[in-house]
Amino acid sequence: MTRLVTKAAALAVAVFPLVSVGVAGAQTQAVDEKTGPVSFANIASVRIGDEGQRGGALITETQRSPLLPGQSKLGADRVSVPKDDGERATFGGHYRIDLGRYSASQNPYPPGVPSRDHNVYAALQATTVPTAVAETNYALRDTWQGGTKPADDTVLVLEGAKTSVDCTGPAKLSAASTVTRLWVRQAGGGLGIVPMPGGTAGLQLKNLRLGPPGDITNADRATTVSDLKLTRVAAFDQLIRQDGWRGGDFTAAAGWRVEITTHVKDAQGAALQDVKTTIVLGGVSCSIPKGFVAKAGGPAGGTTATQPAVPTQVPAGYLGAAAPATDGDSSRIPFGIGLLFGGVFFAAVALLLGRRRKTGSD
Repeated sequence: MTRLVTKAAALAVAVFPLVSVGVAGAQTQAVDEKTGPVSFANIASVRIGDEGQRGGALITETQRSPLLPGQSKLGADRVSVPKDDGERATFGGHYRIDLGRYSASQNPYPPGVPSRDHNVYAALQATTVPTAVAETNYALRDTWQGGTKPADDTVLVLEGAKTSVDCTGPAKLSAASTVTRLWVRQAGGGLGIVPMPGGTAGLQLKNLRLGPPGDITNADRATTVSDLKLTRVAAFDQLIRQDGWRGGDFTAAAGWRVEITTHVKDAQGAALQDVKTTIVLGGVSCSIPKGFVAKAGGPAGGTTATQPAVPTQVPAGYLGAAAPATDGDSSRIPFGIGLLFGGVFFAAVALLLGRRRKTGSD
């Protein structure tokens, strides 16, 4: 058994739903936490092993829309996966996903790709319509290749990638996954632009110089290669998500799904094993219940959620054992149970403040 399947599963827990007191005057009734409109946004999640197997799993901070109009946004300090030793141990140690600003000496991108902050948020609009967006530049690197600079280890780049969902009504669900340019490591060693098929068609690449995500005894860099498939997320179950990341009666989902099969060989070219790695970049979803009707906009006709000046994240947490079974749905990983009550607490605080304001003005 290799390091890959003995690593403890880790997940970065979802943020507490937020409350926007400033918008609460227009919408004082919180949506139902369990069945009401909701959206989620995640910048990157990873699973090591086949679907249904207990391999290592890592889910970065997941943003959840608040119970009152507002948004939950990913902090700018998340610039890579993994970001610390705990995530690195779960991820395997070889792969790195860059997804935020970078210094000149640590540039993992080909020339011309700018350094930028990501924009990842889940929002409940003033109309109670849930939306979510994830946009940035992604670079997948394999540090096992031993390049002299970060860009030498880059295998795949999604430049100008954006995923978004909008659940305006049961008959008005929208989801989109777009990319400005796609770069892939070529046989000659350099990064080259390749076209990404439109619609649900995927891009399949064979024999990439890409090793396994972690150490494997006797694995050889010269003979080990990987097959890679890049597709747009087309269904909710294609996301890698926690149990608390729920759907609804009507659900839209988007994201970029990277499926890697690494054919690990020794120095003589003898096959040692195949390793499966699944990565979802920019996973977003929104859901609404049956009978949902969007509310009218505010007095000025506005529908855009604002970001409240309240805490938006809790520290990442790790489980001390491999990812447990989840009722046959291998795409889900349990939340920390305390987080499921965060939205109720903050919604109660906002409603209490609203009532006090009303009593004081009578």
